[in-house]
Amino acid sequence: MGVPQRLAARMSMAEQHEYLRARFSRRTMIRGGAVTLGAVAGGAFVPGTTARAATPSGWTRSEKVDGALVAPFGRHLAYGNDPRTEMTISWQVPVAVQKPFVRIGAHPTDLSRRIEAEVRTLHTPAGVGASGDHTQYYVHARLTHLKPGRTYYYGVGHAGFDPAAPQLLGTLGTFTTAPAHARPFTFTAFGDQGVSYHGLANDSLILAQNPAFHLHAGDIAYADPTGQGKTSDTGFDSRVWDQFLAQTESVAKSVPWMVSYGNHDMEAWYSPNGYGGQEARFTLPGNGPDKKHLPGVYSFVHGNTAIISLDPNDVSFEIPANLGISGGTQTRWLEAQLKKFRAAPGIDFVVVFFHHCAYCTSTAHASEGGVRQEWVPLFEKYTVDLVINGHNHQYERTDVIKGDQVAKKLPIGGTAYPETEGVVYVTAGAAGRSLYAFSAPDSYEGHEHEVDAVASFVNLKDGKQNETVAWSRVRYLDYSFLRVDVHPAPKGHWATLKVQGIAETGDRIDHFTVARRAK
Repeated sequence: MGVPQRLAARMSMAEQHEYLRARFSRRTMIRGGAVTLGAVAGGAFVPGTTARAATPSGWTRSEKVDGALVAPFGRHLAYGNDPRTEMTISWQVPVAVQKPFVRIGAHPTDLSRRIEAEVRTLHTPAGVGASGDHTQYYVHARLTHLKPGRTYYYGVGHAGFDPAAPQLLGTLGTFTTAPAHARPFTFTAFGDQGVSYHGLANDSLILAQNPAFHLHAGDIAYADPTGQGKTSDTGFDSRVWDQFLAQTESVAKSVPWMVSYGNHDMEAWYSPNGYGGQEARFTLPGNGPDKKHLPGVYSFVHGNTAIISLDPNDVSFEIPANLGISGGTQTRWLEAQLKKFRAAPGIDFVVVFFHHCAYCTSTAHASEGGVRQEWVPLFEKYTVDLVINGHNHQYERTDVIKGDQVAKKLPIGGTAYPETEGVVYVTAGAAGRSLYAFSAPDSYEGHEHEVDAVASFVNLKDGKQNETVAWSRVRYLDYSFLRVDVHPAPKGHWATLKVQGIAETGDRIDHFTVARRAK
């Protein structure tokens, strides 16, 4: 039960949030002696102070759960600002626990290093969405001063549950930090996963690729199935996140799962910008332009490749709940990052990922004019090597584009040279949710059906504008993900990104190369 429709239509997300804060009583606030990272006010997650334990609403301090009866779940990793030396381990517990911690070491029998963790409590009061009165407990431990290129063993626990105990060694996980110097590596990417058989199948295939990290280009769990970023969105259920994190754990417990935020991740019940729930669940690199309004905007460097995560909700004409939330700060930060990475010695490739598509011919969302207006000129100015999007639930890959036109046809198996030609865009939004449609026939590896004029549209400030495009080179309407193999090279030689579209069946549906002379 959100803001009445007649009011929501003329209220911003921040105004709707304040309406809900006034409507729901402060009796939902966390009580007891513990201080939590997220104090609950009217169902909103409000960043505050660090905590070691959480006490749910309605408990007294004398009421405690035996920690031996509570098992952590939903482990997921994320790089810190420096992937060579920093990692965050996050997980979930079903009830409040005491003194959560991480054990870590170079061997499963040597977990003597113990690091305290913090609990972030997220409360959804009855009357908001479909989940009833529900409290979730997310736990995070930031690890620093790690050694580059080193594999570590870790276990997560709390009072009464020690992962170093012999009977619990099966709960241990591992992770590997980024190397100190450029080496070949693989990463994977997709968007729009949610909870489903297909999402689980894609995860199992991704694990088999042995990626150094995974990029999730928005629309993560779909706890908000409507995706308009409004308190009037129907069907919201915070418990979907419990299912999603359990599903994803098979990969994310050992592979940094780096997320950006899409329209379905604007959960308007939490904080003015709708990201309070995500701040409870994820700890991402804190080097973005505005952590308060744009927690999903950040960058990191792995070997010779820089990765930039953006928040297109800030520039979206199609779904404007957060349109203009950064006041232009994000775009200015993006240009500064691109300029820095292009000048940095040792960084050859720049990959940008975010949710809304710059170029796509899906009949559902197609292309986002705000992205084309604000960011595409910067991608071209700084010769970005690869742009990865979600939003449209299918696989589509463009030719090399510059100035909204085909700068060079890029057939399956072809090579792009972004320094002199333009940018390649991939929509990899078929990770698990129901599929959309194309206006033109599928055309993919082994089943090519070239069409040089495809009917589509772009979302502009004043609405949809029809367009006929020539840049739609590969189209595949089934579940899939992206695999990228990065191959460094000596200075002056060709470093490459070998990009492949992989279907849920394991078949390759696309492959191409991006080449750039190494610095």
